[in-house]
Amino acid sequence: MTVGDAISVRTASADTGGPSGRGADLAAAARELVGGLLAEPWGQVSPSIYETGKLVTLAPWLTGHGRRVRYLLAEQRPDGGWGAPGGYAMVPTLSAVEALLTSVDRDKGSAQAAEPGELLAAAGRGLRLLERLLPTLDADGVPDMPAVDLIAASLIGSINRLLDDLERTRPDLVRDSWSPGLRLGLPPGLDDSRLVKIRKVLAAGIAPPDKVVHALETVADLARGTGAVRPAGTGTVGASPAATAAWLDERSAGDPGNPARIFLETVVSRHDGLAPCGYPITVFERGWVLSILARAGLVSSVPADLRTSLEDTLGPAGTPAAEGLPADADTSSGALYALALLGAPRPPDPLWTYETETHFCTWPGEDGFSVTTNAHALEAFGAYLRHVTANGASRATGNGGPVPVERYRATVEKLASVLCRNQHADGSWTDRWHVSPYYATMSCVLALERFGGPRAAAAVEQARRWVLDTRRPDGSWGLWEGTAEETAYAVQTLLPSADASEELRKVVARADEFLLTHEVGQNGYGAGPALWHDKDLYHPTAIVRASVLAARHLAHRHLNTEV
Repeated sequence: MTVGDAISVRTASADTGGPSGRGADLAAAARELVGGLLAEPWGQVSPSIYETGKLVTLAPWLTGHGRRVRYLLAEQRPDGGWGAPGGYAMVPTLSAVEALLTSVDRDKGSAQAAEPGELLAAAGRGLRLLERLLPTLDADGVPDMPAVDLIAASLIGSINRLLDDLERTRPDLVRDSWSPGLRLGLPPGLDDSRLVKIRKVLAAGIAPPDKVVHALETVADLARGTGAVRPAGTGTVGASPAATAAWLDERSAGDPGNPARIFLETVVSRHDGLAPCGYPITVFERGWVLSILARAGLVSSVPADLRTSLEDTLGPAGTPAAEGLPADADTSSGALYALALLGAPRPPDPLWTYETETHFCTWPGEDGFSVTTNAHALEAFGAYLRHVTANGASRATGNGGPVPVERYRATVEKLASVLCRNQHADGSWTDRWHVSPYYATMSCVLALERFGGPRAAAAVEQARRWVLDTRRPDGSWGLWEGTAEETAYAVQTLLPSADASEELRKVVARADEFLLTHEVGQNGYGAGPALWHDKDLYHPTAIVRASVLAARHLAHRHLNTEV
């Protein structure tokens, strides 16, 4: 049996023609996408400027070093920065500047290296941008991204040391690139206290917290070959190329058979010499893609290997996004909800590990709060509660005993209340794991509409009004610009709907046209901007593509109501 044969796909008959008449075969695209989850078991993620810059700094011996240096030079913006606007430019710009400054003398004579003058000129433009940007970033201006305080403090310290050295060894070139004496300071919204603590922990030979290992490169001088940290079975340290490169000592890096070295070589070979932030993202990608497609009605069953891969990762504390990371409530909720939608429900009891008095945290000890983690937990609990009540709770068992139905009900009510309580006055939601309010708003609306009960109806309606009110003139949606990803989230927020008005039909038709015209290649969609939070912004290609397919399928169903 082929992968395609093993997938049952339901689409409206209009999906092979569609209102646009352009022959969008959403069923075939869904089959291809699901098959790709097995073909690319580590996941499909865009490269990261931050992570690629750290490989330039930490692993010049790694295949493709010259490619990475040239990538950094090519990706610099006209204003001297790298990455997205505002505070989102801080981390990638710091990493790129550090990498270019490090390369000035170290890469001298390399056939693949850029000339020192070119490296210093680009670094100088970045430094001048940072000199203007960093003082403006108060607590509200620094994006809420993993390890941002560790990363900023580590990179700023490294850059200032490099500036000391270069002003001493290359004063003539430096004068042409930046003002002598320029040094960077931490933005007022951050301090280095946590970095100091982590350095003390690692210096004492004590293993740092699992979530800190994801950013082990921030203490690279202490991380080389430390026995306090061990690679996962795939060879990764902290599911991060940068953290893995920081851990490899000189002897291990020179061993082609070392698992961590093999991991890094595999990563860059799959990304044209570059590196993503979080990798692999196996469970996270599979849970999200399958739940998105199943919820929209595009997929009803999948290859047994995919379903088993989600089931087998679930332990007492749920599942991590992939090897090298700690378990978390968000990935666990996504996996549980996907299994429920695919007819293989599992008790969501592991999620109680993350329950606090007021909400569910992403992981124990989380500093912030994620509304989408709570929305996904509501879906996991709500779907399982429906399953056990529909099949007779008195006959069902969970974890070897009676199913705690009343606790499930109380948890569903608690989570629905959390979401409603955190809705903004304009009807939207925002979240710490994504730049765009359209992602957070979709997540909350879909959870509340299915499992929030009548009390959530007003919140759902207000959110839909906000979506309609923020549509762009070209029929798209987006925070910084209209994007296929955010337009797909908006459509999923609006649909399905009992509203058969001509106004909504026009809105949906224009959105579908936007999504169709942003199609690239057969059954493929453009990469689009990176909008997801990790150490740097990233674009999970398969997840975003699933959302676009789901949105187009829902749009076609709405526009062809006779189906």
